[in-house]
Amino acid sequence: MNLRDIVRRHRALLIAGIGLGLAGAAATLAQPWMLGRLIEAVTRDEPIAWPLTLIALFFLADAALSAGHAYAIGRAGENIVYDARRTLGGRLLRSRIPDFSRLQLGDVFARTVSDTSIACLVIAQALAQMVTSVFMVAGGLVLMARLDWKLLLTTVGCLGVASLGALLLARQVRRAALQNRENVGAFGSGLQRVLGAITTVKASRAEERETRELAALADRARRTGIRVTAFGSLLTPTMNVGTQLSLAVVISWGMARVATGSLSPADLTSFVMYLFYLVSPLVLLFMSISQIQQGRAAVQRVTELGAIPQEEDPQDENPQHAEVRTRGATDDAPAVSFEQVGFSYQQGTPVLRDASFTVPTRGLTAIVGPSGAGKTTAFQLIERFHTPDSGTIRVAGRDVARLPLAELRSLVGYVEQDAPLLRGTIRENLTYANPSADAADIARALRLASLDDFVAGLPEGLDTRLGERGAGLSGGQRQRLAIARTLLQRPAVILLDEVTAHLDSDTEAALRDAMTEAARECAVLAIAHRLSTIVQADRIVVMEEGRVRAVGTHRQLLQDDEVYRRLALQQFAAEEAAV
Repeated sequence: MNLRDIVRRHRALLIAGIGLGLAGAAATLAQPWMLGRLIEAVTRDEPIAWPLTLIALFFLADAALSAGHAYAIGRAGENIVYDARRTLGGRLLRSRIPDFSRLQLGDVFARTVSDTSIACLVIAQALAQMVTSVFMVAGGLVLMARLDWKLLLTTVGCLGVASLGALLLARQVRRAALQNRENVGAFGSGLQRVLGAITTVKASRAEERETRELAALADRARRTGIRVTAFGSLLTPTMNVGTQLSLAVVISWGMARVATGSLSPADLTSFVMYLFYLVSPLVLLFMSISQIQQGRAAVQRVTELGAIPQEEDPQDENPQHAEVRTRGATDDAPAVSFEQVGFSYQQGTPVLRDASFTVPTRGLTAIVGPSGAGKTTAFQLIERFHTPDSGTIRVAGRDVARLPLAELRSLVGYVEQDAPLLRGTIRENLTYANPSADAADIARALRLASLDDFVAGLPEGLDTRLGERGAGLSGGQRQRLAIARTLLQRPAVILLDEVTAHLDSDTEAALRDAMTEAARECAVLAIAHRLSTIVQADRIVVMEEGRVRAVGTHRQLLQDDEVYRRLALQQFAAEEAAV
């Protein structure tokens, strides 16, 4: 994401706003000059109606142009913020999972919400203000030189020293602002960490400890924020000292020259007014520089986040014909096939090693094995959340690396182990992958997931609102709602990752029936530690240390595979002991 490109898209409104500001500055610069001419007319006993009329017109024009400038620049800034947030949000949602998982969510939130506002609003407004202020200062100096160049040199000398000090302060503001933004992001990450596990915090009696840690993070942000404020607060006084010194010199020397007749009272009045008029633009100029320095820190953070690598679709694929080819391949090819697939999250630590197996287009296929065998990783590779280091994965006979992501993920429905839900209604969560689903499809999905009676008993039914991550439902209900959401998608392959982990025995039995019915229409691939869920599977793939060691039915594996037999005997013995 390039903020320059975003700003460029709104350049017309920015240029219009800057143009209004320059016109307003010109109207302001004309006022002291016209006032000097008014004084001359009075001293010469000439008519003053015309000078007064012009001064009044310049006052009105200044007010109208300033209002138009503020509106145009403010609107352009808000448009840029919207554009930046929309673009950044899209890039985050399309980012590669390995790269996204390394980010701290609190810092991502701070950059997306706070830093975009600072970067875009400050830069748009401060840049426009800086252009207007530079024009105002330059124009004022030119007109002051026309009035009296000697007084101007004195003024520039005093203001030059103050300006150098202000520039040094602006540099310190930028450094402090960058550190402050990083500290604010760290606080956001810390807050997100504990709020995301608030029940664990309470159960562990860790409120006081976590409060202290959050307070420490907040204190770091406070200290760097104070540094930004301290350096920023010195800018205006620094410029004021230079202005006041120059004003004292100009008035004392100017009055002396008026007394000697080398300078007219009208010119001295105009010069002093220009000096007063110069104060505000100079202060605004260096404030704008300070704001831009702070904005640069925010721009850097937004740009870094916007550079997150994106998921990429194959360049040689024509999506218009992809669905037709996939359907043709589904009739003959396995629903899923792994061909000597290898994968590592970290170099030198393989999670999958030459894994090979196939999943037929219909029926229930289960994957079992000890923890760390690579089962969930295999699912994430099918969805192309990660890319295999070696080998080939095919869905409906086609290499997933060459399938457009939208098509691949419409063919494959994925129910994760923790079954994440979104804030909103049950209906919104249910139809998330298929927003156009009709009432009959919704009813079928609820029935297959054994949720129809539960939803019917709710006062607001499908319109019942849920909290964060599905708060308001039990663990089993969240799991079943996630399953219903996937069934409503009507995919060619359904991936179920430990979906029985939060279900009681009755619900597990109902889910087994749902899996069996769904397996008549498509391929169902399930990971299960509770082997009672999959003993009736059409085939079971046994994995160990990233390798596929055996494939068969429950009965065959009990007889032929040592690992499966050990897992089954341990689990069934534990279940009998529990009874």
